[in-house]
Amino acid sequence: ARALTPQTAETDAIRFLVGTQSLRYDNQIHIIDFDDENNIINKNVLLHQVGEIWHISTSPADKGVLATCYNKTSDSKVMTCAAVWRMPKELESGSHESPDDSSSNTQTLELLCHLDNTAHGNMACVMWEPMGDGKKIISLADNNILLWDLQESSAEAVLSSSAALEGKGQLKFTSGRWSPHHNCTQIATANDTTVRGWDTRSMRQIYCIENAHGQLVRDLDFNPNKQYYLASCGDDCKVKFWDTRNVTEPVKTLEEHSHWVWNVRYNHSHDQLILTGSSDSRVILSNMVSISSEPFGHMVDDDELSDQEDQHQEEKIKEPLQDSVIATYEEHEDSVYAVEWSSADPWLFASLSYDGRLVINKVPRALKYHILL
Repeated sequence: ARALTPQTAETDAIRFLVGTQSLRYDNQIHIIDFDDENNIINKNVLLHQVGEIWHISTSPADKGVLATCYNKTSDSKVMTCAAVWRMPKELESGSHESPDDSSSNTQTLELLCHLDNTAHGNMACVMWEPMGDGKKIISLADNNILLWDLQESSAEAVLSSSAALEGKGQLKFTSGRWSPHHNCTQIATANDTTVRGWDTRSMRQIYCIENAHGQLVRDLDFNPNKQYYLASCGDDCKVKFWDTRNVTEPVKTLEEHSHWVWNVRYNHSHDQLILTGSSDSRVILSNMVSISSEPFGHMVDDDELSDQEDQHQEEKIKEPLQDSVIATYEEHEDSVYAVEWSSADPWLFASLSYDGRLVINKVPRALKYHILL
């Protein structure tokens, strides 16, 4: 397995979706519900009969809708296509009842529409407009950025605009992220060693970080609380943090992994917490507090303090906290291809390795209270 996503529209139940990559069997989407109180994982399986799943993303507005990028073989050529699906009604919300006999009630996804890319090449990923109503999608296909409008009930996708990478060589996007800032009018894309920013209204390039990494850039993520901050990671084993207003140098670089870094994710609530997954089989949780939206910790109102506390507090504020690795998780025995924070619980995250192992972990309690208190 490679594809993992939290169910973005679900903010009550802790839920992740995993897509499989089996060559011999029908592929599946596993709906993973984590019952935090009893520490139980429940799983429902949906059939995804069209091919192995390379990327999966969920609608920000509708719990039942998701998009996948999958491989399809036609005329002995392999194409990566994308489609929008709906899961059965009874599975839309996080259910804590595990089916008694899971083998008998495997259900199938309902196809809403294909994102038809026959003219544009292989789909690398599909991104939903982060704050949107679930009607706007961007897909990256080979060297094309395609902006789609999903029509009523998402039964049809209309291509509303597009842009293409121009230049020498084999230009292909590897990944992209839609920024939650600037009224959702910007996306960032990675191709080869370059990171680019685009304005979705004009489909023009707004910034370009050439040689952002020494080798292929694998993934990107925007800081949810600081509008110009972007993280990237790649095959040079590094994670870099950029201020997109000045892209000559990264603001910070993390060099903790010993192999390709496939994934980087900011925590949605506490942007100092950074999660990375790598083919060194490790997941690393870092505390990048110096470039977070609260570099000096949590500011306390003067009214809340007595005099004695006051002095102590001032001393505390003056000294910025240090960036550090909080924890390294080694439960995986194979390349970690995906890490994601839960959209319901900011302290909980999942990681997925190629051998199909999904691991759910929590931010260490001591750090959680350090951040909150």
